[in-house]
Amino acid sequence: MTVKNDRVVELDQAVIRFAGDSGDGMQLTGNLFSESTAFAGNDFATFPDYPAEIRAPQGTVSGVSGFQIHFGKVDIHTSGDKADVLVAMNPASLKANMRWITEEAVIILDTDAFIEKNLIKAGYESNPLTDDSLTGHVVVQAPITTLTREAVKDLHIDNKSAQKSKNMFALGMIFYMFNRTYERTFRFFETKFQKNPLVVEANKKVLSAGFNFAHTIEAFANTFKIKPAALEKGIYRNVTGNLATSWGLLAAAERSGRKLFLGSYPITPASEILQEIARHKQFAAIAFQAEDEIAGIVSTIGASFAGSVGVTSTSGPGLSLKSEALGLAVMTELPLVVVNVQRGGPSTGLPTKSEQSDLNQALFGRNGEAPLIVMAAQSSSDCFYSAYEAVKLSVEHMTPVILLTDGSLANGSEVFKIPEVSGLPDINPPIVEANDPDFKPYKRDGEKLRRAWAIPGTEGLRHRIGGLEKEDIYGNVSHDPLNHEKMSRLREEKVERVANYIPELEVDGDPDADFLVVGWGGTHGMMLTALEQLRDEGHSIAMAHFKHIKPLPRNTREVFSRFKKILVCEINLGQFVNYLRMSLPGIEFDQYNKIQGLPFMVKELKQKFLEYLSD
Repeated sequence: MTVKNDRVVELDQAVIRFAGDSGDGMQLTGNLFSESTAFAGNDFATFPDYPAEIRAPQGTVSGVSGFQIHFGKVDIHTSGDKADVLVAMNPASLKANMRWITEEAVIILDTDAFIEKNLIKAGYESNPLTDDSLTGHVVVQAPITTLTREAVKDLHIDNKSAQKSKNMFALGMIFYMFNRTYERTFRFFETKFQKNPLVVEANKKVLSAGFNFAHTIEAFANTFKIKPAALEKGIYRNVTGNLATSWGLLAAAERSGRKLFLGSYPITPASEILQEIARHKQFAAIAFQAEDEIAGIVSTIGASFAGSVGVTSTSGPGLSLKSEALGLAVMTELPLVVVNVQRGGPSTGLPTKSEQSDLNQALFGRNGEAPLIVMAAQSSSDCFYSAYEAVKLSVEHMTPVILLTDGSLANGSEVFKIPEVSGLPDINPPIVEANDPDFKPYKRDGEKLRRAWAIPGTEGLRHRIGGLEKEDIYGNVSHDPLNHEKMSRLREEKVERVANYIPELEVDGDPDADFLVVGWGGTHGMMLTALEQLRDEGHSIAMAHFKHIKPLPRNTREVFSRFKKILVCEINLGQFVNYLRMSLPGIEFDQYNKIQGLPFMVKELKQKFLEYLSD
């Protein structure tokens, strides 16, 4: 719906995609527009789309970097299907993104880049600016490179340095198009480049030039405005999933009264968690960059044994390397959180792409019977609360937790309302007091079946610990077959009892519908949007989305039994649906899977759901 007011068109929502060569600064451009969107009071979600190749040949489709933002005055759950506006800095970025824009999209192009050499690199046989292939789109042709040089000519900087600011020219055009001011962006330049005033001045001049150029040309018959969203009162900021995860870990450590220790090895797309924790020594947080994945987790187990909140972060290939040490953490029954930011697999796979690739590994990827808690964050902002809860469950139940996020959540961003840490749930570690006469290393409480946390150096709490099977209650090394079975069953039951301490499964949509769609983790926003749109169109449909996977919520079977048709949607080949079939025999599940390194699109979900609704 739009309402015209002079030359300003009011929109409910819009999607913009910035695209260019990997050196064109599209991620920074998108992030700066996201910051302006946050200050404008809009709800939004973003999706950075990095090239998979390191140093891909300049000007080629494989080297295109993209950043998409979906923003509006309405609730935004996804980064959007297709863009209403595309900024394409070269022919390759135009070619790579034509399928990701609407039929009426506005396309802003740097015409200086559309020379024969670049067209050949991008795979064009003719120039799209002159061959009518862009018919139907509003095409804004701007000599961005030339105008960028012109804007900074009085600063006497070389052409190569000047061209590094051309992304700011494009950003200035978008600021004008959506009626944004750029004073806060100027302050960002002043802070980020404070040691290089020439760079600050160049970026200011180029951004202003882009804004003024858009104001003077006739290509923009209208500009657009999106009013603030109806958000609750509070302090908000733009957060990525990795940033939110880091903050959730820090908040949980503070509430537990224990120090935070993160032992990790850098790996895409999880490295930012290590970097963020390293910035916060004021919170008694220790970030240890280990020499490899194994050292990362075993250092974390040592920190947990010593009484810290032990965390390690990784992605799929790293989780494989951590599997034996995870079994050690299960056997020693120490709290440990593994944050696994999933990417496409197998092996090195698709490092910059997103996939729900590691659920099987999280559930079953250890030798022997080694049960642990498995959770999955649902959105970039939910990474905060999921990380917090992962620490709480791990510490209070004395067992490892694997928290699954994914690349789209980790690198994507959302509006996040910063909570009061004092208002978050209490975290109560079962720490043994000195000289407790009843202390036995593997003596369990009757409710959670957890053993107590005996901190080394505490008087009277000496005990043996290691990777060999433990004797029930006393913790001595035991090769007794009956004891091994007993301990295996106790460890499994301890994890299953966690179901008594997590929320029951809720159903969104129509509880009396015949058709239930099911998802887990990062598919939540797309599925919820598809559900809302179908209900607005008069369809009866319901959705159940899982955050807690091992154990499943205790009412899962009861919820599923109410529906005639159940469709499980995943960004893999069916890992969760197979787990459900194994865990809930007698219930029939259909499945819908996508495995392209990309999130679901709302349009494709709706199309699939309509097939079932029309049966």
